[in-house]
Amino acid sequence: MAIKKMWGGRFQEGSSKLVDEFGASISFDKHMAYEDLEGSLAHVKMLKHTNILSADDADKIIAGLHTLQDKLANGELTFSTELEDIHMNMESLLTQEIGDVAGKLHTARSRNDQVATDLHLYLKNRLEIVIDEIKNLQKVIVKKAEENVETVMPGYTHLQHAQPISYGHYLMAYYQMFQRDIERFEFNKKHTNISPLGAAALAGTTFPIDREFTAKELDFDNIYANSLDAVSDRDFVLEFLSNASILMMHLSRFCEEIILWCSYEFGYIELSDKYSTGSSIMPQKKNPDMAELIRGKSGRVYGHLTALLATMKSLPLAYNKDLQEDKEGVFDAVKTIIPSLKIFAGMLDTLTVNKDKMLHATEHDFSNATELADYLATKGIPFRKAHAIVGQLVFEGIENNTTLSDIPLEKYKEINSEIGEDIYQFLQSKVAVQRRHSLGGTGFDQVKLQIKNAKKQLNNL
Repeated sequence: MAIKKMWGGRFQEGSSKLVDEFGASISFDKHMAYEDLEGSLAHVKMLKHTNILSADDADKIIAGLHTLQDKLANGELTFSTELEDIHMNMESLLTQEIGDVAGKLHTARSRNDQVATDLHLYLKNRLEIVIDEIKNLQKVIVKKAEENVETVMPGYTHLQHAQPISYGHYLMAYYQMFQRDIERFEFNKKHTNISPLGAAALAGTTFPIDREFTAKELDFDNIYANSLDAVSDRDFVLEFLSNASILMMHLSRFCEEIILWCSYEFGYIELSDKYSTGSSIMPQKKNPDMAELIRGKSGRVYGHLTALLATMKSLPLAYNKDLQEDKEGVFDAVKTIIPSLKIFAGMLDTLTVNKDKMLHATEHDFSNATELADYLATKGIPFRKAHAIVGQLVFEGIENNTTLSDIPLEKYKEINSEIGEDIYQFLQSKVAVQRRHSLGGTGFDQVKLQIKNAKKQLNNL
């Protein structure tokens, strides 16, 4: 027999099974079960505090909600599709526990402000987890950078050898990206930490509720000032999905380079067996599947952001059933970014750096060309002319399969008589890196300063 709908007083016919299944959200909003109970406890305590409910009725409801919390923690609750969502399921379960007095819980409340409150609480509870996982990754980056301050590698632009840099400097670039991610998620907390509870369906309520009371109970910093906005706002969700997308973009870029660097052609790093897979047909293979998978999952998170933007773009105020589509993307994004951060941190922490291979790659190329141009500029040659001279020398080197360090001193003196033996010192990759002392540069002292500041930042966060 079909369950009588809690909202079905004006309906003469029941909905079809297909409609029930299509309209139900319990299959996914059950992830907010804890938050739904948390919000209901705050609401009933407020109803007791304002004498909207008698102390006896409120205490029975509170006891019943605590029983449901215990059963939820023990995995003893079963949810029904015919009851549509987590809110109706919980009310039905509460009724089974304490009888018809459970129906008084919904006094001065709508599912509209209830679901908005649940979603605020859900994200509020998970933003700290996301931020903590980013910090854990940053700690791994700092550790790895500290081990590789003087590890020299080619720096790239257009994926072409540009200038030699410190591998530690390269790693710290990602530290800064993830720091901006933290700052974005921290700001996201500001708009997530607002209580919509008490806005009811859209217009508030005639009951003498105390919204400050429930906000304090739920540890919200603020209260929505407008009831229409309270039930229809999903900006905080869009901010989260946007931040999650940018985070995944950073992880994906990092993964792309790991995939390149561990290939046979580069050989700069080797991934631990713990974070690699093999081939079912090619015995020699060691594949960076975890890096590839994280790279692939970035598109999944982007999709959730785009989907919600499309859902929201034409919605009139206030609540519309379309907003049921706001949750699955959030739940999936949370389930995607947290494991991605954990896996990436472990993968980075356990990889091996082939320092000799990295250095060798900078000694048989022309990534020291800028060093030579700068050196000539110190001898009074205008930089633009120095640039042209070095460009010609590079062309000749490519033609003759020689490097700038192979050019004899006599030829250099033909360019400028003041050029001395020290030119070969300037052309060494490690020296080129070491000398770049400008603030934020790749010089070893500057990289050490970045690491020092990062450690201080992590300790203060």
